[in-house]
Amino acid sequence: MKVSKKLPVIIIAALIIAVAFLPGSFVQAADTTIVVLDMQKALSGSEAGKKAQQAMEKKVKELQEKFKAEEEALMVLQEDIEKKSSVWSEEKKQDKAIEFQKKRRDLRVKQDDANLELKALQEKQLGPILQEMEKVVDKLAQEKGYNIILPRAAVVFAGKTVDVTDEVTKALNDVTK
Repeated sequence: MKVSKKLPVIIIAALIIAVAFLPGSFVQAADTTIVVLDMQKALSGSEAGKKAQQAMEKKVKELQEKFKAEEEALMVLQEDIEKKSSVWSEEKKQDKAIEFQKKRRDLRVKQDDANLELKALQEKQLGPILQEMEKVVDKLAQEKGYNIILPRAAVVFAGKTVDVTDEVTKALNDVTK
């Protein structure tokens, strides 16, 4: 009984509060400026981003060359096993299979280590640039009066007039020279 008598009062109070604050929220929404930023494009378009990308590509090529010989040796061993296994004894087949598994496992471990090394290099190269980009975006938002800057990838549609990627790229180039 007590709950049913209080329910209409609570509903009416909630409606009064909602109506009282509703016009204010419309006014606030009209003043909100939302723009989008393609961070990947800004990063890859900046001079610092290009230099970082070149350093990472150089390291990738270096590591690929390093593993090329080992991969080829592994393929030769596999072909050797496939061609000659019919004439080998069971013991030799097992020895070659174990040798192949060890070499393949060693190569995977080295590749995993190389991937970790690349990830560390990426963080080292891009970390400072991303920090500068964050400062640039914050400064741009304050100067232009932007309330919200959304990542381009999270927006289904945005007109060219609300895309600040080129501005951020230019400002990032100015800061990182």
